[in-house]
Amino acid sequence: MSSNLTPRTRLTAVAAITLASALTLSACGSDDSGSGKGSGSGTQAKNADQVSVTDATGAEIKVPAAPKSVVVLSEMDLDSALALGVKPVGLTAGRGQKGAPGYLADQAKGIPVVGAVTGPDIEKVIQAKPDLILAGQLADKQVLAQLQKVAPTVVTIDKKKDWKKSFELSGKVLGKSNEATEFLKGYDAKLAEVKTALGKNAGASVSVARYSAKGTAVMQQGVFISDVVKELGFERPGIQNEKGQGHSTPLSDEDIKQIDADWLFIGTLSSQGKDAKPFAELKQKPAYRQLDAVEKGHVTEIDGSKWTSLGGAQAAMSVLDDIKKAMAAK
Repeated sequence: MSSNLTPRTRLTAVAAITLASALTLSACGSDDSGSGKGSGSGTQAKNADQVSVTDATGAEIKVPAAPKSVVVLSEMDLDSALALGVKPVGLTAGRGQKGAPGYLADQAKGIPVVGAVTGPDIEKVIQAKPDLILAGQLADKQVLAQLQKVAPTVVTIDKKKDWKKSFELSGKVLGKSNEATEFLKGYDAKLAEVKTALGKNAGASVSVARYSAKGTAVMQQGVFISDVVKELGFERPGIQNEKGQGHSTPLSDEDIKQIDADWLFIGTLSSQGKDAKPFAELKQKPAYRQLDAVEKGHVTEIDGSKWTSLGGAQAAMSVLDDIKKAMAAK
């Protein structure tokens, strides 16, 4: 079964048989992991090995108190789990990636791929034998219902895609709330450190763009990177101050001036492959070379899988390092 499926993923005959077998075994005798399914109420489930949590949709879900086999279905979930010391047993490939996002590749080495950005491969999720599924921003009710039959499934990302809220929720679900709190304290400390280091560059205008074979796109409001940049007090040029319709907003070559700012951060989802050559060609075009940021030497080439994808806790920390390195007052 292909892993490149749409969000309307249906169980194949093989997957249906596998799922039925898994449910039969579960009914015959459960282990000590306490992997509950469905909704619950209160703060403590009836089974001492389970707790109830409220997911990003407001649903009450019974989850294992100490999950051992976690499948993650978004880049943000993978980032959160690894940041909290939990190595998942399955992940969905990141945008433009064959596996984990580039910045998480080393930490995620060896984790099987169980789907793509477009949706999970149910059969592969079953094969991973999870006792908990972090479903990111998955909204397809049919797919969620299928996943709930495999293991407790928690939607971790709300409509605002707030990485901090998602991280805190993942901490609760994974039994790592204290670790999540300490991580966020560390983030706040680094944020303050970078603000101080900016010196005369504090309050500058910052543009974030992604390039692909399809052309240039800018990151508007309502996405991970814009939240991080806003916390640093930077200005954003033009339409980057507005909420976009999607994850990024494409621009024509004629409109490339719109990516200009005091400082420009631009890159591709992967430094290799189909986007690398077109990006190299863009940097030689007169319209690009005449941007103020380019002429001033204020351009930083970024890892798009970290900056311009769904992001997460570790991505936010690393972005702060990138910005400090590029913009700290000399």
